[in-house]
Amino acid sequence: MKLNQLSDNKGARKGRMRVGRGPASGKGTTAGRGMKGQKSRSGVSGIRAYEGGQMPLYMRLPKRGFNKPNRVKFAQINVGRLQAAIDAGKLDAGKKIDAAALVESGVLRRAYRGVRLLGAGELKAKLEIEVAHATAGAKAAVEKAGGSVTVLETK
Repeated sequence: MKLNQLSDNKGARKGRMRVGRGPASGKGTTAGRGMKGQKSRSGVSGIRAYEGGQMPLYMRLPKRGFNKPNRVKFAQINVGRLQAAIDAGKLDAGKKIDAAALVESGVLRRAYRGVRLLGAGELKAKLEIEVAHATAGAKAAVEKAGGSVTVLETK
């Protein structure tokens, strides 16, 4: 016996019912939807959420979370990413590094309301950085390499 000779047993696979294809098919005319009414029409999908006047499940469940409409957004960068940019020649370690310098060099796409410096990665270069916010780990990493971090006041 070969693979191309294999076949299913008789009756193992049932064909798809083609509804609305004439009265002889048994599912013609109304296509198994009954007579008239909202459920027999097309485009009725939201009816499943209706619970007959009872408070629907999605309204009974508690709301969670809050999206602050006036949240201040910062561009985030790790000290390891700064080191990689210096190694690649995008940033000059001798000059003062601020949001404008990071955007100009292509390290950040945009600065939003300022730059937030994070402490992941390793920094070897001595840097003078001016940011809107810096974590304790980031400050420690920059100062360990002999640099300094200036935190600006943001409004």
